[in-house]
Amino acid sequence: MDSPSSSTGDSLTARMIPRHSSLDSFGAMKVVQLVNLASIRVSKAELRQRVMLPKYLRLAIRDCILRKDDSSSASSSSSYLTPEVPLMVFVNPKSGGRQGPLIKERLQNLISEEQVFDLTEVKPNEFIRYGLGCLEVLAAQGDECAREIRERMRIVVAGGDGTVGWVLGCLGELNLQNRQPVPPVSIMPLGTGNDLSRSFGWGGSFPFAWKSAIKRTLYRASIAPISRLDSWDILITMPSGEIEDPPYSLKTTQECIIDQSLEIVGEFPPSKNGYEGVFYNYFSIGMDAQVAYGFHHLRNEKPNLANGPIANKIIYSGYGCSQGWFMTHCTNDPGLRGLKNIMTLHIKKQDSSEWEKVPVPKSVRAVVALNLHSYGSGRNPWGNLKQDYLEKRGFVEAQADDGLLEIFGLKQGWHASFVMVELISAKHIAQAAAIRLEIRGGEWKDAFMQMDGEPWKQPMSKDYSTFVDIKRVPHQSLIVKGD
Repeated sequence: MDSPSSSTGDSLTARMIPRHSSLDSFGAMKVVQLVNLASIRVSKAELRQRVMLPKYLRLAIRDCILRKDDSSSASSSSSYLTPEVPLMVFVNPKSGGRQGPLIKERLQNLISEEQVFDLTEVKPNEFIRYGLGCLEVLAAQGDECAREIRERMRIVVAGGDGTVGWVLGCLGELNLQNRQPVPPVSIMPLGTGNDLSRSFGWGGSFPFAWKSAIKRTLYRASIAPISRLDSWDILITMPSGEIEDPPYSLKTTQECIIDQSLEIVGEFPPSKNGYEGVFYNYFSIGMDAQVAYGFHHLRNEKPNLANGPIANKIIYSGYGCSQGWFMTHCTNDPGLRGLKNIMTLHIKKQDSSEWEKVPVPKSVRAVVALNLHSYGSGRNPWGNLKQDYLEKRGFVEAQADDGLLEIFGLKQGWHASFVMVELISAKHIAQAAAIRLEIRGGEWKDAFMQMDGEPWKQPMSKDYSTFVDIKRVPHQSLIVKGD
């Protein structure tokens, strides 16, 4: 029987090919500059000349954020030189095996204290509203230096996938406010999985010799070309209640409109609460999210245990074994095992306005909607599929900017393990331009969900359904391509 995946040699070649398309605005010259970047030596003075803002603007931005007011009386001088590629850096101090504070100190020493933000102190939406707003106000007053810096600015995020997604989501608000250009984002991978970072050439982890690597990363962030990335809106409509400790990227909303033209298996809730957010890599529901939820809470409660990527992965694997991912206990009710028992899936295909019901395989205990080729620390569970298999299933080759999500299922821990080492592909379910999930509670008190590495426990109602709607954001995000 033919496998849907290509041969080993073909798979290796395919995995080496970037999955995203690049913008051409930086030209071939910039790409050539990336070759052998590790061997390039850049002095601190050269780096600062390239990326550091003039002092009067650094102080103006800092003061506006502290005052929460974008008005500024800063005055410029013709003697100020505009940096070629001004950088602003966001650091998650909880990432990087809790090395975030040391990394922040090193960054501040390399460029300037005012251009490096601790995310526990300054949220990205505050920087966008007051920091970028300060530059825009000064530019409107005739400050050419402020105008050029606003147009040339790039953002560097030091953190995991959840942190990167948080910053990208806040930057996406600039499109809705008609405040272009939107700064592109570079990544310093300090998380556990770092799948966004892997997908755009920034690596799966930050080097042990991070002090020297930081300087090279900042330089690379200033010269590398830019790629496009689809982002996806998610709207959760649930019966009255609230999600306890939701992730950063999930916010309450009053817009809880349910499309009642679709077939509903359960009951509409008489009163509704809503949450909305944006994801860039994946959304999942089921056992994988439950394992991630347990790990996430242990890391927060006992941070000394999760002191680096290797320790994190060992703990993560332990949770997978302890929470039934590898073996469903015989005493469990079969109705509490597969997602098919509680979930109905509808999709819209590309260039179609019609909803289509898609069966959820009986054995599946986790369903993932994937945007990138990297999931679970660099694995490709969708697989590198042969052309004849794609045509047979009505699929197209997956890309990060194609307006489609790949939906697949994982059966249990052993199946997931073989998928993650790429011996087999996951259970292919569909490719979709929009997704609608109806989740019925019944005997299930909670369902576990996650997006871009940020898990939560979704409360379920015994009597009424919960709905999850996913659709593509009209504006694509801009990511600096690290490889």
